[in-house]
Amino acid sequence: MAEFIKIYEENPNSKHIKYIAEVVRKGGLIIYPSDTVYALGCDITNKKALEKVARIKGVKLEKANFSFVCKDLSNLSEFVKQINTSSFKILKRALPGPYTFILPGNNNLPKVFKNKKEVGIRVPDNSIARAIVTELGNPIVSTSIYDEDEIIEYTTDPELIYEKWDKLVDIVIDGGYGDNVPSTVISLCGDEPELIREGKGSLEI
Repeated sequence: MAEFIKIYEENPNSKHIKYIAEVVRKGGLIIYPSDTVYALGCDITNKKALEKVARIKGVKLEKANFSFVCKDLSNLSEFVKQINTSSFKILKRALPGPYTFILPGNNNLPKVFKNKKEVGIRVPDNSIARAIVTELGNPIVSTSIYDEDEIIEYTTDPELIYEKWDKLVDIVIDGGYGDNVPSTVISLCGDEPELIREGKGSLEI
């Protein structure tokens, strides 16, 4: 059974954040709020946790397109090749915000992602998500949670999320109702920014 922990975004409880980060550090899976939809996350450095997330999503870990959720742009150089000035300016304008940016990966990616040429980076405009990553000390791997209902593509109610996921994860965070619009995905791997998926983020960046 997962724990169900209420956290207020305006002022995340530091004890709760420390506890959640410790659970993640030990290989636990969490469902947490972002500035778009609720997401499933784990420690980027924990292979067993990554394998669990891949199993839940029904994909092979090596082929999974998970996002890396960072506290800010300071994490970029760890996983991303040097990017040009215009791309960096776009990131500075857009983040934190409801975007996933596809960027060229470097040789420091965790071993399970070594073959990946590109990586999706998120810095959500949500203080709970960023506090967990800050306390953990490294990014978390993240993937949106879908709802089988075709009308509601993403689950928004934390209590319903808990009912569905309580046997699959260690913690479900109740950070209030989530959105049901995913992030806007933009690739910065080419000469010009390329829209991959239109979502919550404005394209005027």
